[in-house]
Amino acid sequence: MSFTSNYVSCAGREIHYTEWGSQHGETVIAWHGLARTGRDMDEVAEHLASRYRVICPDTLGRGLSQWSPDPVNEYRLSFYVKLATALADQLDLDRFHWLGTSMGGAIGTLAAATTLRGRIRRLILNDNGPRLADAALDRIRTYAGNPPAFERVSELEQFLRTVYQPYGWLSDAQWRRMTETSTRRLPNGLVTTHYDPAMAGQFTHHPNDYDLWDAYDSLDIPVLCLRGETSDLLLPETADEMRRRGPRAVVVTIPGCGHAPALNVPDQIDLVERFFTAAD
Repeated sequence: MSFTSNYVSCAGREIHYTEWGSQHGETVIAWHGLARTGRDMDEVAEHLASRYRVICPDTLGRGLSQWSPDPVNEYRLSFYVKLATALADQLDLDRFHWLGTSMGGAIGTLAAATTLRGRIRRLILNDNGPRLADAALDRIRTYAGNPPAFERVSELEQFLRTVYQPYGWLSDAQWRRMTETSTRRLPNGLVTTHYDPAMAGQFTHHPNDYDLWDAYDSLDIPVLCLRGETSDLLLPETADEMRRRGPRAVVVTIPGCGHAPALNVPDQIDLVERFFTAAD
């Protein structure tokens, strides 16, 4: 099944998204992780598109979306929620499901607790929780804020294979697609990752952005948390607390991966589909 590529103005910023299964009424918003793009959701979106309309945005400063002219104030969860709300409004989405990997899960949590309360029906947090491990955040800040540049796209692919090895198994074709949808060429001819490095300033300018227990505790919708077995970002004790607090998430450990499951193999995709279709 194919997708369409679309652009829309949200809060004065151009946001790119792919759309799958446009013939369906029931909708899933699938939001990617910090330094990634909406194309990471291709496999799960293609599968869900037999039943759902699936919207996969590129966050501001990532992929084909506009880079922020005000990075200090706009590369933060509250502004991403503002963009998500504007996107849902423009697409006439009344009630819908949310699937978020890492940062995409944090955006979904905050949105479901605030401007999209009552509109997000079910929430999947892919290796994300209301408290993230400081050591992992330091690791992410280090590579995300200073992306390397390479002479060859094949060298960039090897870099991505190394950095995202915790995603678990990906086919060679999937690694190649990740690379080609994550590449931009610099003025000097080198290639690097397709995002604005300034987005990593979120951790400096808004150090408590990902402390979301208050938002999480306020949720009254079903929540599924997929935790990578060896994740260094979502620690087991945090996942256990998520089971006890707020919406009392169902937590499923995904073997063979860390941060974050790639949502590209049948077992992972089936978990997503079963959780959403339970609402029907």
